[in-house]
Amino acid sequence: MADRRAGGGGAVRARPVRLGVRSVAALALVSVIGVFALGWPLLADGASGVAGSAQDVPWLFAVLLPLLVAVVVATIADCGMDAKAVAMLGVLAAVGAALRPLGAGTAGLEPMFFLMVLSGRVLGPGFGFVLGAVTIFASALLTGGVGPWMPFQMLMMGWFTMGAGLLPGPDRLRGRGETAMLALYGAVASFAYGTGMNLQGWVVIEPAGSGISFHPGDPLHENLVRFVAYCAATSLGWDTGRAVLTVVLTVTIGSTVLKALRRATRRAHFEAQVTFEGSPHAVEGPGPVR
Repeated sequence: MADRRAGGGGAVRARPVRLGVRSVAALALVSVIGVFALGWPLLADGASGVAGSAQDVPWLFAVLLPLLVAVVVATIADCGMDAKAVAMLGVLAAVGAALRPLGAGTAGLEPMFFLMVLSGRVLGPGFGFVLGAVTIFASALLTGGVGPWMPFQMLMMGWFTMGAGLLPGPDRLRGRGETAMLALYGAVASFAYGTGMNLQGWVVIEPAGSGISFHPGDPLHENLVRFVAYCAATSLGWDTGRAVLTVVLTVTIGSTVLKALRRATRRAHFEAQVTFEGSPHAVEGPGPVR
């Protein structure tokens, strides 16, 4: 058997892993529920007795975790990920899980974010969401970080990595322009990740006497002002360290890692269809293999 090059004589392009209908539906469902789970306490009536209650967190855990697993299973089963893509998912998730503890507890220096940005860029938004969620799950098992916060971390990291796959110019933009775009995205998304995780924890903390606590039932704008103050007081330095490290790694070694990922993707040749010479029923596909 021999590889047929795209376009007859050109090199095979690094194709992102596509998503099927069931995968898109599962991803949309878990995203909607995730947004609701993060933001509903801000809109709930304080008299309801449930807004901001820490007792509700296990229920959100029980809902979100199976849905995140369903996205992974649907993506694998829905023709979006073949055996080679699953193998690459395992390798990248293992590397990301191993990188995460390196900066744990040190001013937010988390090198795994840099790898997630580049992987999502090369392998597409669907693969990126699954990779982000699986990496967090694997690292939580590795470090003993399993808790009610884990589904939210999986969701936020899935969005973080998926966003890199949605950036413009995946087939045309290369070189310094692409590196600068990924560095900028990594910085902004690092703060967004920290803000989302702050919101998850802030709304379940019992109101205290300080002016930055969440007060169930208060007007939305008042709670948002307190939330901004809470982020500035508790996590701004941590999020800044994460963003700076992501930018530095992307600018310094990002191009090398991108080339390696694209080379591996071309060699894996995801979704290549196998046909045999002389077969009257050979079906042409996106980069078949003979």
